[in-house]
Amino acid sequence: MGLYDLARQRAAAGRPVRVGLIGAGKFGSMFLNQAPTMPGIEIAAIGDLDPERARRACRTVGWDEARIVRTEFLASGAELCARPNVEVVVEATGAPPAGIAHARAAIAQAKHIVMVNVEADVLAGPLLAEEARSKGVVYSLAYGDQPALTCELVDWARACGFEVVAAGKGTKYLPAYHAVTPDDVWAHYGLTPEEAKRGGMNPQMFNSFLDGTKSAIEMAAIANATGLDVPGDGLGFPPCGVDDLPQILRAAAAGGLLERDGMVEVVSCLERDGRPVFRDLRWGVYVVLKAPNDYACNCFREYGLKTDPSGWYATMYKPYHLIGLELGISVLSAALRREPTGQPQSWRGDVVAIAKRDLRAGDILDGEGGYTVWGKLVPAARSLAEDALPIGLAHKVPLVRDVAAGRIVRWADVAVPDSEAVRVRREMERRFAPAHTALAAQ
Repeated sequence: MGLYDLARQRAAAGRPVRVGLIGAGKFGSMFLNQAPTMPGIEIAAIGDLDPERARRACRTVGWDEARIVRTEFLASGAELCARPNVEVVVEATGAPPAGIAHARAAIAQAKHIVMVNVEADVLAGPLLAEEARSKGVVYSLAYGDQPALTCELVDWARACGFEVVAAGKGTKYLPAYHAVTPDDVWAHYGLTPEEAKRGGMNPQMFNSFLDGTKSAIEMAAIANATGLDVPGDGLGFPPCGVDDLPQILRAAAAGGLLERDGMVEVVSCLERDGRPVFRDLRWGVYVVLKAPNDYACNCFREYGLKTDPSGWYATMYKPYHLIGLELGISVLSAALRREPTGQPQSWRGDVVAIAKRDLRAGDILDGEGGYTVWGKLVPAARSLAEDALPIGLAHKVPLVRDVAAGRIVRWADVAVPDSEAVRVRREMERRFAPAHTALAAQ
């Protein structure tokens, strides 16, 4: 039975899936917009540091006053997780420490947790997912965001019996973007600072999309959920349109650009000289698959799939993603099927802090999309072997040693205060360290 029918049954029984949303930003607001039209889902509570801002968000997306009045607004995510009438918690703050704390609070209260906060998932997701499983609840990536949508394509391909050669998403990328700061981000989006401010856009958040950090985080989440590998020295961001995916995103030994088959990668909608890529995948996700035999290879041709010249490699893709407008799929899947829409199973990829410029002892790191560091995807084994500081902990921490531009920031370079997030991360490293970590250190 489909989710729609299951949701209608819950609605007809007077037992809608009651949701607590933490974080009423853009992603959360898009979900709030859909709530009145989704059968079987009811927003029981909204947690935000500024409850009045959350009420304004509800009005902005069209909620009437009656719906606002019957919804509880809280300034504490922990309090929301403790509410007995909340069945599923959606964590949409974007702050890694807050995300870890809220996920653990929800799990402790035996509530399903949908993790919009992919930054927190990449910092400690394998451990959080294990804790959820031990409590009999679901920990899930958020449908509508690109990691969950990519995981769905990978699952589809594998369930059909295909080998997954590559998977990932599209974005806008040029190498120079790694050095962009919030001061000059808007020019790359074709906006003036005044236009962005009127639109309520956060320059640091948008810069994390541009400087490569968000792409690294999302690919780490996909690798950890699917078991795909990550590039040894970061994403390549090759310019590539949808028609060329099966040719470019295959192993170098087969004529492609990947180190080997079975990897994550992000493709750029811009050629390196800034020209637009033909039929780009800027907003979408993809999977490249390989036929298991001659018969399947012939079927690719007979049914019009775009393939590489050999005909053995083909691609399936979704050209768009709708962020919070699709989030209800995760909520319903967790509550009604007890299935995640993507969940970390192992620790394959990590996102480490890289200096954007020459940094000096005493400088304060400012995290994703800021002025000091950007996030680079590396294998988890390399991250451990090089003692790399994860980007999710590079927030408001002082450097104790100089770090040259382009170099990895290491734990020994910073004074990181003790916190729940640090302790959870260290426990995740101990529990999920890749078996070949020792080899990587040699």
